[in-house]
Amino acid sequence: MLQLDGVEAGYGDVVAVRAVSLQVRAGEIVALIGGNGAGKTTTLRAISGLLPVRRGRIALDERPITGCSPAAIVAAGVAHVPEGRQLFPTMTVLENLELGARTPASRARRAETLAQVFALFPRLSERTRQLAGTLSGGEQQMVAIGRALMARPRLLMLDEPSLGLAPVVVGAIFANLVTINRAGITVLLVEQNVLRALRVSHRAYVLENGAVTLSGPSATLLADERIRRAYLGA
Repeated sequence: MLQLDGVEAGYGDVVAVRAVSLQVRAGEIVALIGGNGAGKTTTLRAISGLLPVRRGRIALDERPITGCSPAAIVAAGVAHVPEGRQLFPTMTVLENLELGARTPASRARRAETLAQVFALFPRLSERTRQLAGTLSGGEQQMVAIGRALMARPRLLMLDEPSLGLAPVVVGAIFANLVTINRAGITVLLVEQNVLRALRVSHRAYVLENGAVTLSGPSATLLADERIRRAYLGA
């Protein structure tokens, strides 16, 4: 579904990712793991069109999307849940969710998708009129994921969904990701909680200093001594 070939991107004179190549097949959960500053967020921003690609190629369903606008990439079926959630705090939960349905196709099925989001996150259906800024961190993450789902994506990208959340809430969020994936949505997950990410994903890529250094089935990486020493403290 998604392919990156030799992608380079950065900020000003700083190259944050260099020659990154990876692929995500339809129906998978693929994890992108690594430490702070490894280039994980930059990779997602490049895929979403939020950051220019300096070199390389990004393709969705074998069609190049390099250089496309973020709106065009959303319309092609990619939704991005950014790090830190980035909700509109003075707007209600319902207003934030409805903002996700911006394409003509998603607007036409907004009521249907909203019902699906509320089925996935029942707590949000009880807080439709509550201001997003007054929600707990876990509830805000639910809104952020729900807003992305309102676009009816085929590929859902999430950047650090567990950041700042209590362990019990993290467990619920990851269970929701499995449910989303089983409903037919492909997932690309950036996550510093390496143990959770490898347990929930089918395959994974390790990003270090802006380059992919290791990849393979998640179960294989979970048993790899290098991964255990570097990220799991084992």
